[in-house]
Amino acid sequence: MPRKCSVCEHIQVKEIDESLVNGTGLRKIAKRFSLSTTAVHRHKKHLNGTLIKAREVKKITHADSLLEQVKYLQEKALEILSKAEEIGDYRACTSAINEARKCLELLGKLAGELQQEGQTVNVIVSPQWVELRTTIIEALEPHPDAKSTVLRALHGKLNG
Repeated sequence: MPRKCSVCEHIQVKEIDESLVNGTGLRKIAKRFSLSTTAVHRHKKHLNGTLIKAREVKKITHADSLLEQVKYLQEKALEILSKAEEIGDYRACTSAINEARKCLELLGKLAGELQQEGQTVNVIVSPQWVELRTTIIEALEPHPDAKSTVLRALHGKLNG
């Protein structure tokens, strides 16, 4: 009959497993929990499938967190844009539009809808870009100075 795993029987097995998931070195774990390096190594071997799944879950959770943070930043940029429009601060409008655009771009990359660095994406012909551009220009209609500034900025970015 095979011996029971001394690490599985350890009172702090959850902390040991968490350390393994986080990639902490075997010797460091052994020293911290008063175990032999060999015991931790054997424990890791029979947990390998579980550890791989735990790492995947951790990556997904991190990605979800990033996505939520970018969405939050985009919402804030749009709130600032709205407030800037209300008070007629055209510089702030332009900055908020630029930040909202950057967030939108990052969301597209995180969602895999945009290609990564080094690859060309032609958004100028994209129906979503045309619709967004039209919406922005229409929203700035009551603010001719802001509209002019945004159009110059867009023209510079697209032709520069």
